[in-house]
Amino acid sequence: MKNIYITTAIPYVNGVPHIGHAMDYCLADTFARYNKMVGNAVRFQAGTDEHGNKIFLKARESGKTTQEYVDENSAKFQEFIHKLGVEYTDYVRTTDPKHQDRCQEIWRKLESHIYKAKYDGWYCTGCERFVTEKECEENHGVCPDHQKPYEQLSEENYYFRISDFKEDIKKAIESGEMLILPDFRKKEMLRLLEESPDVSVSRPVSQLTWGVPVPGDDSQVMYVWIDALSNYITVLGYPDVDISEWWPAAAQFVGKDILRFHAIIWPAMLMGLGLPLPKTIVSHGMVLADGQKMSKSIGNVIDPMDVLERHGIDAFRYYFLRHIDTFADSDFTWEKYENAYNNELANDYGNLVQRLATLAMKNNITFNKELDAVLPDEYCKLMDNYEFSKAFDYVWEKIQQLNQRIDEEKPWSLAKNGEVDKLDECMQNLISGLLSTNMMLSPFLPNASEKVCAIFANPITPPEEPLFVKTK
Repeated sequence: MKNIYITTAIPYVNGVPHIGHAMDYCLADTFARYNKMVGNAVRFQAGTDEHGNKIFLKARESGKTTQEYVDENSAKFQEFIHKLGVEYTDYVRTTDPKHQDRCQEIWRKLESHIYKAKYDGWYCTGCERFVTEKECEENHGVCPDHQKPYEQLSEENYYFRISDFKEDIKKAIESGEMLILPDFRKKEMLRLLEESPDVSVSRPVSQLTWGVPVPGDDSQVMYVWIDALSNYITVLGYPDVDISEWWPAAAQFVGKDILRFHAIIWPAMLMGLGLPLPKTIVSHGMVLADGQKMSKSIGNVIDPMDVLERHGIDAFRYYFLRHIDTFADSDFTWEKYENAYNNELANDYGNLVQRLATLAMKNNITFNKELDAVLPDEYCKLMDNYEFSKAFDYVWEKIQQLNQRIDEEKPWSLAKNGEVDKLDECMQNLISGLLSTNMMLSPFLPNASEKVCAIFANPITPPEEPLFVKTK
């Protein structure tokens, strides 16, 4: 048995949960459930990032105190995670006093790599980061993610010296000590690392008041990185306790838009603290809407709550874990979603369960075969390599093969002809195949797989309603 620590990126609470957050949670939850299934001990972190000007300004707009605002929105994210069927073990909020105290201690530990300097240049409020002159020119003075012009700022800040760690980070990425997936993102991060400047880790109190105070300097507040990125270890108790039982993380799940911070700034911080790097950073792509990037200005944003309400948790997880590629940008349309639900989830899986359970009940079949607890090597290899959409495809092939076997072996004909022994053997093998496949399916669709186990607990009882009711 191994200890497996899994993390998700903590979202800002200045808005509602979106599809990208759902991908983080579902991918991490699938990996967590798989590891528990094979006998590993798992800790699984989630949380919310609650500091910064964006949040302060949103709270003021809403007529609430900043603490009231973050309390309310953090609760929304926790409710969203629950609705996705995600089971985390640790939840961190960056406004928690323990997290803030631990961040200040982390700052002190990193002080030999921190210096104060004046900054004159460009800043994006949406990203909450400074950009280089080169990046500003390449983007024609407008942030490509937020479609807003960069602001020109002149202020004195503390900087974290990324240059102290560049060579070591490069070696860690190239050697696979810190594995970045997919592989083409690794090459992208190595290129960005070469150009990466030292990073601002504070803002003047005159510009930012809602944050963790910089130790020993009341005029400055910690800027997002040391505060937010530290959550992965502060939630484990660092530096108050020894975290070596769980750290380094086995896998950190992030969207591709924030990979650079996790592949450059975060390892530099860990090196400065003398801690090992995460074993794997899994970077998933974006969910597109009708082939376009989702944007409020275009008006094509898909609300994950609308998707959840359409057919429930199993349909949501099915589509986003199978039809959205683990690593590449993938498309969502309501038409594709309905087709996947009706023609695959309801027709292949739901119909298979219904047919077998009905045949078993009509013929008084009691399942008495011992299940093989050994998972197929191909399935485990895909899951261990974070190829979740491919692993899901592998499981679905097994479901389709079982449907084909029923049509070929015709257990209803065996029953009609009175071939009792052949019927029993046929049904035992088919039910065994379904339950073995259902076990592989359980990390992806825990709710549905649990229902299937209950249906085939003796006496076998078909559900009163199909597992998935087809739409017209």
